[in-house]
Amino acid sequence: MIAAIGHGALWLALLAALLLGSLPLAGAARSRAAWMRAARPLAMAHAALLALAFASLVAALVQLDFSLAYVVAHAHQALPRAYRVAAAWGGHEGSMLLWVLMLAGWTLAVALRPGALPAAMHARTLAVLGWVGAGFALFLLLTSDPFAPSVGAPRDGRDLNPLLQDAGMLLHPPLLYMGYVGFAVAFAFAVAALIGGQADAAWARWTRPWTTTAWAFLTLGIALGSWWAYGELGWGGWWFWDPVENASLMPWLAGTALIHSLAVTEKRGALTAWTLLLALLAFALSLLGAFLVRSGVLSSVHAFASDPARGLFILVLLAALIGPALALYAWRAPRLAAGGRFDAVSRESVLLLNNVLLLVAAASVLLGTLYPLALDAFGLAAVSVGPPYFETLLLPLFAALAVLLGIGPLAKWKRADLPALWQRLRWAALAALLAGLSAAVVAERLSIGAALGVALALWIAAGIAIDARATPRPARAQWGMWLAHLGVAAFALGMALAGGEQQRDVRLAVGESVELGGLRFTFWGVRPLAGPNFEGVQGLVEVASGERSLARLLPEKRVYRVQRQPMTEAAIDAGLARDLYVSLGQPLAGGAWTLRLAVKPFVRWIWGGCALMALGGLVAASDRRYRRGARRDAALAPAAVLEPSA
Repeated sequence: MIAAIGHGALWLALLAALLLGSLPLAGAARSRAAWMRAARPLAMAHAALLALAFASLVAALVQLDFSLAYVVAHAHQALPRAYRVAAAWGGHEGSMLLWVLMLAGWTLAVALRPGALPAAMHARTLAVLGWVGAGFALFLLLTSDPFAPSVGAPRDGRDLNPLLQDAGMLLHPPLLYMGYVGFAVAFAFAVAALIGGQADAAWARWTRPWTTTAWAFLTLGIALGSWWAYGELGWGGWWFWDPVENASLMPWLAGTALIHSLAVTEKRGALTAWTLLLALLAFALSLLGAFLVRSGVLSSVHAFASDPARGLFILVLLAALIGPALALYAWRAPRLAAGGRFDAVSRESVLLLNNVLLLVAAASVLLGTLYPLALDAFGLAAVSVGPPYFETLLLPLFAALAVLLGIGPLAKWKRADLPALWQRLRWAALAALLAGLSAAVVAERLSIGAALGVALALWIAAGIAIDARATPRPARAQWGMWLAHLGVAAFALGMALAGGEQQRDVRLAVGESVELGGLRFTFWGVRPLAGPNFEGVQGLVEVASGERSLARLLPEKRVYRVQRQPMTEAAIDAGLARDLYVSLGQPLAGGAWTLRLAVKPFVRWIWGGCALMALGGLVAASDRRYRRGARRDAALAPAAVLEPSA
């Protein structure tokens, strides 16, 4: 019964999406107000039907309905209830259903909050989202049906992937998908503007809060995935340049460029063509990420599926959505007016250079990710592109971006006086220089690059302080910008100082100790451990400084009963200044074990910085001027208007 309800809801959701993609678009073309007004109830029906389908899948998992192949593959009688719910996005089919549900949620939000959008623009935007939703609903029904019946009548399931039985997995995929599909809204606004002939400062103001909110969710999703890998995989790192990690980083970089470009278009009516293109690229890279994760071309702990048919469908869908949008852009872009002009030394120029660097970074990640796949596809030499490539290319780009981050907010729009700008920046430059030199002298293990990272973090923070002092009554968007930039500073500081970590792989018998980072790690053996669906051992490692005990760490080695997959659960004593990290390796003769020990300074600042960035984005998106609507005197921001469509 549950399967029938869910499956039927999916087919009806597809029908609603097709109507949403067709009727309002035709209404806008023919000036039929009734057809355009149909967009809202269709969006509501589409979202409600997908919510029903997703609730049906969750109910089947919680009730252990083994008549469904998905429940057999991702659940088990001993699986805790919280992870039965999380199993709804722990496999390919369920995660795609969540993806489509969140897309419907974004569509519904746009339908219910039109703001000052003209009726035709609103209808076209919802129609584009309808076609995107229809494409993914069709993908679910034809290649990835979560309600497909199981073969035979199994009495139990194969359990959820042990890697996903972690608290981080309860939030990481939903947040990540909220960011991915949120960029569909920016894409829809861009396509609607290209169809209708309105791409100006008001259009940027309508688009900006949606894009910033999607970017904030994607930031949180990436950060939470990094935190999960740090504690769950037992490697002790926070970023591995895994191809699937790169697949999330590329739309984030394009989205970061987009929100800065939207600021220029909103304030000055400039860079409109650039902004439209970035909106198309951000969503295109989100779709490319879906292809990489779900096509089977990658082998990764993050990959969901290995069915080439699914990958081919996503490629066709990407071409069907992005191809016509780019063709429309190529036709319309030459007709865009230039918008507000600006000098080489101005805030607009800084933001333009910022966007160029971000796109170069995204292109570098794209090349490093796809190049080995292309060689393998054509049967050429197998190559591996790892951290040395990415770090050599990207770290100088990120350093240049940090420099621009300190300059941009202090530069004036349209034209900035260079001597006056230097007068505002000189104290920030001095603070950054002193901070970098002090870090290099005090911290013996700090490299030149890490000292530069400390200097850049202080440069950004000092620039924020200077800007805040000169802004007596900041708007909420200004506060959001400062918070996000402060998050970048915290991230840069954490990344720089985390490079001074000390790590050792050791062999310890019961009662033996080893020194690391001025601390004494003593191994007191292991004891049996039993969980609801796993068994294993739990170690005890005491960390002391002199005679003072600092922490008692309990690393675990688990074996899940159904899949018989061993898992390492690292024990971490977290702190603002450092993490103490211990993971169990392999048992040896005489009760000894191999262990990985690490002292990781300031690593928490990395995730704290990401949280500040996301908070800044959400605060900026909540600015009251977006709720009041997008009306501003054209004299303040010259419009970049397209020729009206026929």
